[in-house]
Amino acid sequence: MSNLQIFLDIATEAALAAGAVLQGYLGKVEDAIIEKGRPGDLVTAADKASEAVVLDVLRRHFPEHSILAEESGKLGNQHSQHLWAIDPLDGTTNFAHQYPFFAVSIGLLIQGVPQVGVIYDPFHDELFRAAQGLGATRNRRPIKVSETSELGKSLLVTGFAYDRRETSDNNYAEFCHLTHLTQGVRRSGSASLDLAHVACGRLDGYWERGLSPWDITAGIILLREAGGKVTAYDGSPLDIWSGRILATNGSIHDRLSQELQQVPSLSSWVNPH
Repeated sequence: MSNLQIFLDIATEAALAAGAVLQGYLGKVEDAIIEKGRPGDLVTAADKASEAVVLDVLRRHFPEHSILAEESGKLGNQHSQHLWAIDPLDGTTNFAHQYPFFAVSIGLLIQGVPQVGVIYDPFHDELFRAAQGLGATRNRRPIKVSETSELGKSLLVTGFAYDRRETSDNNYAEFCHLTHLTQGVRRSGSASLDLAHVACGRLDGYWERGLSPWDITAGIILLREAGGKVTAYDGSPLDIWSGRILATNGSIHDRLSQELQQVPSLSSWVNPH
């Protein structure tokens, strides 16, 4: 068995265990919701309990690895070439409102490159898995991206960062612009599931800003193994620390990239009369 397969199986163990924890907390966190500093940036007891389970599994199997977890920050051997990027509850605001769109996301970077990813949606019991060269699956069955080749026939998804109230670089103009050019743009509130749904062909493309490595590491390898394409907005190689991502089925990638680079200012979408 290859190391990547071992990493994938252990990440799966951790994600499933954390998902069970989240199911147990669903609908029971109203008194334990805290804002982490910015309006809408929430953390709950469920986030912390889920992360504790993931950390326990990974530390037990890979004590020499480095970890970057949303709630705990940097842990372990920071000189290791193996870095686990963990979001124990991607979609905390959804979870807090009992909106059924949230997931556990566990990704592994080896020498800075996403190599393994597991995303588990416990509400719908959907398990997405991938590793470099081993393909991508949903509930153990192979998945692939959509064949949509025209932007005008595509369905996209995006999100808005927690600092959207404080900056004009808030993705609103991009949302308006691409809503007019496509069959629709959805906003789910979970970056990992957005990437998973592009990977399995439910959506054709995704872009967003204000992201962290734990939001996207698992989804990147999932999408690439499903036949999709991931880059920076301008089509250049993705810097996973940049906070921005463009991810598609590949066929609409260049066109979507072009449109993101020529979005009119938000003021042009407002009728002064």
